[in-house]
Amino acid sequence: MTAVATVFDPLAPVQPVIDTQHLARMTLGEASLQREVLGLFDRQADVLLPRIRRGAPPLAATLAHTLKGSALGIGAFSVARAAEAVEQGASGDAAVAAAIETLAAVLAEAKVEISRLLAD
Repeated sequence: MTAVATVFDPLAPVQPVIDTQHLARMTLGEASLQREVLGLFDRQADVLLPRIRRGAPPLAATLAHTLKGSALGIGAFSVARAAEAVEQGASGDAAVAAAIETLAAVLAEAKVEISRLLAD
C-alpha cells in the first residue's frame, strides 16, 4: 500500500464540514427533514465508529461503506472520503488503523458541526 501525501494549498477553497447547500438539495429545502437526517447521522456515527474500530477487516469495510453513503447524503464529504479510505484499505495493517483514526477525527468535527446546526 502506498501512502499519498497531501499538500496544503492556502489558495484552495476551504470545504465546509457539512455542505449545507448539498444537504438542502437532498432534503428539498425541508428544514425539519434536514434536522432529522443530521440527528440520524449523528447517532449512526456513534454506533458505527466503535464497530469499525473493533471489527474484523471485512466488517470494518462494510460498516465504513455504510457510513460513507450516509455522509454523502448529508454533505459530510470529508467523512465520506475518510470512510472510503477505511473501506478500500481494510486489511488490518497500520495504514488501516491510521485511516480509522482519521475517520474518527473528521467524524468528531462533523458531530460538532451537526450540534451547531441543530442548535440554530
